[in-house]
Amino acid sequence: MTASSTNAPAPAAGQAAPDPRARGVVRLLPPAERHLVSRFSYGITPELARRVRAAGGAARWFEQQLSPGSVRDPQADAVAGWFPSLRRGPAELWRRQVQDVEGGWEVMEDYARWLLVRRTRTRRPVLEMMTELWENLLHVPASGDEQFTHRVDYGATIRRHALGRYDELLVAAITHPAMLIHLDAAESTKEHPNENLGRELLELHTVGVGQYTEDDVRDSARILTGWSVDLWESWRPEYHREEHHVGRVRVKGFVDANRSDDGRAVTRRYLRYLAHHPQTARRVAQRLAVKFVGDRPPASLVDRLARVYLEHDTAIKPVLRALVASSAFARSAGAKVRDPGEDVVATYRVLGKSISRPPSGEARGRSAAEAILWQASSIGTSPYAWPAPDGQPIDSASWSSPSRLLASMRFHLDLAGGWWPDVAVGHREPRQWLPRPEVRFDDLVDHVSRLVLHRPASDRLVEACSRATGVGRRERVDAEHPLVQWMFPTFLAVFLDSPAHLSR
Repeated sequence: MTASSTNAPAPAAGQAAPDPRARGVVRLLPPAERHLVSRFSYGITPELARRVRAAGGAARWFEQQLSPGSVRDPQADAVAGWFPSLRRGPAELWRRQVQDVEGGWEVMEDYARWLLVRRTRTRRPVLEMMTELWENLLHVPASGDEQFTHRVDYGATIRRHALGRYDELLVAAITHPAMLIHLDAAESTKEHPNENLGRELLELHTVGVGQYTEDDVRDSARILTGWSVDLWESWRPEYHREEHHVGRVRVKGFVDANRSDDGRAVTRRYLRYLAHHPQTARRVAQRLAVKFVGDRPPASLVDRLARVYLEHDTAIKPVLRALVASSAFARSAGAKVRDPGEDVVATYRVLGKSISRPPSGEARGRSAAEAILWQASSIGTSPYAWPAPDGQPIDSASWSSPSRLLASMRFHLDLAGGWWPDVAVGHREPRQWLPRPEVRFDDLVDHVSRLVLHRPASDRLVEACSRATGVGRRERVDAEHPLVQWMFPTFLAVFLDSPAHLSR
């Protein structure tokens, strides 16, 4: 799977141009604005384009997105009420699990469903994407009989810091009960310091592979001793002063006498040191550039973003502003392949599928809110199901295999046909895609291209649609035409299977 140019070529000689009178029904953003909004959202719909225009253009929309509190998001917020266990505390969740009322895995599947449905509705896509980025960097798998008790709050913690400062995000994440449980720090003692969290903190969350020694790992683990959780009982976060290692510690350039048995202050000093380390700055910059520019971003861009990160005390917003202002970003249109979750969410959005609260009983299994999780899994993975501590890949190459492409194509056709899910989901009937009662086929392709891909139809796309359906370019189409009567899922799948939809 590869991404393609977004420019629509002129019709080839001898071929009729689409009727210009049919155009203009769907207002499009200029290409540069489409690039910015597409890269930082889960699919451009006419409604999102309207909000971008209302904000004064893509640049102002993006700036507005960096202050998510200024953007009301009631439709996305309402989804949490569909899954009651997401509001239960750790002790209650655990009691329900051991009493066979509801397994932790069921709660975590609802957590993933909540995220996916929320992304189809949100008016704060930049906050959602940044939360997703950090949750994958500071990864705590959703599955797990222990950390599931704190996993929803962990996501909320990441969300609060997603557009703030990385040093504050790092402190909040590393000392969170979900992280302490997942990487064994909750049971670490001064007599037997567990090195898992201390090592991954250096390798995955800050300075990176090859940038630390085994002595660094040992003292990293010692600094983190004392942080704990009341496992198997109340699941309350605790600090055990009697278990904190006391004495001089040294990790890279960080040196501390560490004289107190309350190690919380030295932990925070240590984490802030790591967050401000130049090697961490480069890793954060590299990750942002890979996520929003391309798999191999220019070294000059990474260096510049790292400098901005350090000059602004690890604040993320100035780094994002510098990233979208760069020439590398401007040149990267269409260069990012959507991962499975992004593909599923974008497909629901551009097809105009509305997801409603799932019913109870057997019908729930046929509802969109239930199915959306299985659809993402069928393409490759669902939110935070990645089992390893490094989180799911964010590069395009990892999601560009033939098997992934075939899985996406199956999903696109199923959803375009509306065959499954068929409960608690709204969709357009084929005749509702017609811009007027009768339309020429190439004009219909252009109209649907504007709705689904937010761009005019290229001649190549018209040709692909014609070949897939057997309908001539200049053939007239109305509600009784075979295309509308029984070929429309195949027709829509041509758009969804195109590089323009599979990339962002």
